[in-house]
Amino acid sequence: MLIEIRDMYKTYALGDSTVHALDGVSLDVDYGEFLAIMGHSGSGKSTMLNILGALDTPTGGSYKLDGREVSTMSRNELARFRNQKLGFVFQNFNLLPRTSAVEQVELPAFYGGCPLSPRERRRRALELLDLVGLGKRLYHTPAQLSGGQQQRVAIARALMNNPPVILADEPTGNLDTKSSIEIITFLQELNAKGITIVMVTHEDDIASYAKRRIVMKDGKIIREDNPQHLTTLSQEEHP
Repeated sequence: MLIEIRDMYKTYALGDSTVHALDGVSLDVDYGEFLAIMGHSGSGKSTMLNILGALDTPTGGSYKLDGREVSTMSRNELARFRNQKLGFVFQNFNLLPRTSAVEQVELPAFYGGCPLSPRERRRRALELLDLVGLGKRLYHTPAQLSGGQQQRVAIARALMNNPPVILADEPTGNLDTKSSIEIITFLQELNAKGITIVMVTHEDDIASYAKRRIVMKDGKIIREDNPQHLTTLSQEEHP
């Protein structure tokens, strides 16, 4: 199992009250899954993704990623582990404004203790940009790219260190409909190649591209289903 969460809690003090952002959550994600996490604002989905991404630590419970306990790691251990095991795709792309696409993609290799030489690092970045369809935009800065192209750069960057899992936080949230479909379809293609994807989204149509979907409310998982399976059943029942 790639991700194993058991009895996960995350609490915050808010004045005299205690907020349970996560309230005893347990979740397994296997290698090669495409999981969508859904829920309204305040449901706990963003807290869940932050803990999965080792950007936040739980108040209680266990979190294992690729066989290693993450919840008890030190800050330095988390930083190394995060760079080696996780790729991130954000709603706002998080690209450096004056940096070319190829340099953006190379960045994770600088911080992850990557053994690649500068030449090998550049070659891999070029290959990844070609993979996402930006082989002719290598030296463009974000201002010279559309929103969909910027998100493709972000996806290539997330793949740089060959992480076993990509965490995507509302990856289509700032895109138009056409670009959204292109990005989610591309994530689906990456998943078909064996890359595990965990995605937070509030859009049902985007979540339908995932193999599995969970819905959160008040820090708990309240529902789980397989949107692709449900679609198939619907089509069979209504020829």
